[in-house]
Amino acid sequence: MNIGKSILKMLKDEITDVEYNRYIKQLEYCTESSRSDLVCFKAPNPLIANWIKNRYAEKISTLFELKTGIKPAVTIELKNSKKQAGKNTTVSTSSNDSAKQSLLNPSYTFENFVAGSSNQFAYTAAKNVSEKPADIYNPLFIYGGVGLGKTHLMQSVGNVLQKHGKNVIYTSVEQFLNDFTRNMRNHTMERFKDKYRKCDVLLIDDVQFLSNKIQTQEEFFHTFEALRNEKKQIILTADKHPKQIAGLEERLRSRFEWGLVADIQPPELETKIAIIKKKCEINGVHLDNEVVNYIATIIDSNAREIEGILSKLHAYSQLMHQQITTEFAKNVLKDQLREKHDTININQIMTNVSKELNVKPSEIRSKNRSRNIVYARRVAIYLARELTPMSMPQLAQYFGMKDHTAISHTMRKINQLLNEDENFKVKIKELSNKITTAPALK
Repeated sequence: MNIGKSILKMLKDEITDVEYNRYIKQLEYCTESSRSDLVCFKAPNPLIANWIKNRYAEKISTLFELKTGIKPAVTIELKNSKKQAGKNTTVSTSSNDSAKQSLLNPSYTFENFVAGSSNQFAYTAAKNVSEKPADIYNPLFIYGGVGLGKTHLMQSVGNVLQKHGKNVIYTSVEQFLNDFTRNMRNHTMERFKDKYRKCDVLLIDDVQFLSNKIQTQEEFFHTFEALRNEKKQIILTADKHPKQIAGLEERLRSRFEWGLVADIQPPELETKIAIIKKKCEINGVHLDNEVVNYIATIIDSNAREIEGILSKLHAYSQLMHQQITTEFAKNVLKDQLREKHDTININQIMTNVSKELNVKPSEIRSKNRSRNIVYARRVAIYLARELTPMSMPQLAQYFGMKDHTAISHTMRKINQLLNEDENFKVKIKELSNKITTAPALK
């Protein structure tokens, strides 16, 4: 058994059988392209390649380190494809030395990033840095939840600057810590400093994991100072604002805020739809608008889910020789959806509707006839009728209406809107999904 197969067998013990059989089992270890510091696997299509790169490349690299003592870069290439300049046939590094060090994902580009109101500020800041590195916004600190595009934006800057001949280093705090510990142990700190202090651009992911690591923070501080004094660009990401990272030295916290701090919020519905369409375009998956809208309503704020969903739909479609329709998608993705609560609480509906439409719950239940409040009231009534066992008379009493005929009238109005306005239909579906998958309110 070659070492590649041995590593995949080790990985099998750490993941579910479903994910192993669906994704990892389809990898082939490429002996002729692999060496101690760079290992290559081949995948059957871009979806599986991207999925494995995003989910398991770091884990595969760590398993190689456990087996050989060397932590290599991991490339995922496509089977039966020739490497061509400018083509997205690999999902990892190119062959030059700086690329090997940086581990940039070539698919992370500004062209592939979908900007919307939730991420526009961070996107614009990153674009400006790619055009004028170390001139403005140094450091650039991007923060937000998991799967919202922080790493994509950061690596987009790296890919632009690397093409301009800059020496770009991309790493995570975990890898920085591992490198620091290994070089300290081996008395090779000069090699460590050469790597991290002599680059043109340093990209560091997940700096929240510096928390309470005093010795690593000390080294990180000196690295930061050396680069900034030499007018080298630094970009950092974290899951929270620097002020909210506990266990972080004040001198580091203050330096993280020296340049620009930009946040990324969860994508709104329109941006999720645009992201899905962009992913389909990149990966050659054809979905009609109805299926795209359905996927947008069932995913949470984590846009990273989209890769997995598209990969799953594509695989099932090929295996079953079926077109991807909405009904097909619902059947395939049913395990993606959390079960509904047996009884949805009316207060849960009111809380979500008021938050989504920026109207107070008390206003929804009032006699106010303002257009936005009437709209919110109708949405709340419709969702309450659809998601709770409340009868029309009970709803009329709750909303302070004369009798059940008023509720019936509201339902007709909403159903008319659902039939005539596709955007409204999608928004109602998304709101319904938020309510049915959120923790129940007392």
